[in-house]
Amino acid sequence: MTGATPITPDTEHRGFIGLLPSGWRPYALLARLDRPIGWWLLFLPCAWGALLSGLPEGGWWRIGAMLLGAIAMRGAGCVYNDIVDRDLDAQVERTRSRPLPSGAVSLRAAWTWLTVLLAIGLAVWLAMPTPAKLWSLATLPVVAAYPFMKRITWWPQAFLGIVFGSGAVVGFVAGDPVAAFASRQGAQWWLYAGTILWVIGYDTIYALQDVEDDAIVGVRSSARRMGAQVRGGVGLLYIGAVALWAAALWTVRPDPLALLALLPVAVHFVWQLATLKPADGANALRRFRANRDAGFLMLAACAVVGMSGL
Repeated sequence: MTGATPITPDTEHRGFIGLLPSGWRPYALLARLDRPIGWWLLFLPCAWGALLSGLPEGGWWRIGAMLLGAIAMRGAGCVYNDIVDRDLDAQVERTRSRPLPSGAVSLRAAWTWLTVLLAIGLAVWLAMPTPAKLWSLATLPVVAAYPFMKRITWWPQAFLGIVFGSGAVVGFVAGDPVAAFASRQGAQWWLYAGTILWVIGYDTIYALQDVEDDAIVGVRSSARRMGAQVRGGVGLLYIGAVALWAAALWTVRPDPLALLALLPVAVHFVWQLATLKPADGANALRRFRANRDAGFLMLAACAVVGMSGL
């Protein structure tokens, strides 16, 4: 319909929700199925780890399983976060139209939808080898605590980094490659540490959209903490991420040429920072979303280095 208001103010695929039956739309929005950027950012570190490990036998299907798991668990995380934050979301301009604060989905229905998404995640978890299962379980307390962190710390983005970055370790051990794992031991931890910094960086950019509203309702964020120094702060996080990723690649293949694989993602980070306009919410959202491209550039680096050593 001409002049219709988009269903969400920052939706990525605007036509997707409109194709669903009207009764399904609020649930798709609640799980952010209209915005695949979230599950890309959750999935890509899993794929990095798998490729850097050398992708042993069975690795390809497990990457596919991790993609399904990322979609389900990211959706579950969004539903849980919205359940916890429903009162705060009602006070923020960008989030007050979400299904829970707007009344499009009841609290009871949200809990049911969360259970369905968790069941899908559980099915994927059961298909993973024991090391990946154990590491996934280890992050659950942080997953549960994350929605509350914005109330008690200026760095809730760090907790998101611990959760979203954990896929790097899960992917690395998912194939349980005994021989390759022994020779590449330690790479997964460098990869994980770098990914945590990357997540803090891009989520700080994302949080720039809500700085004014967050200040009014008392929500804390790294974007508010950095203030006018946000570009420099994110720059330091990105530099740290690339340095730690370089250590991961060096562990797998101690060759200076291997480090050149990180040049495209490093250049991409420079572009992000050079074109970031902290006071422009739309610009911040675009730069945040650009991290999917950064993730694919890092995927290429892990594939080149991880697979070439076999």
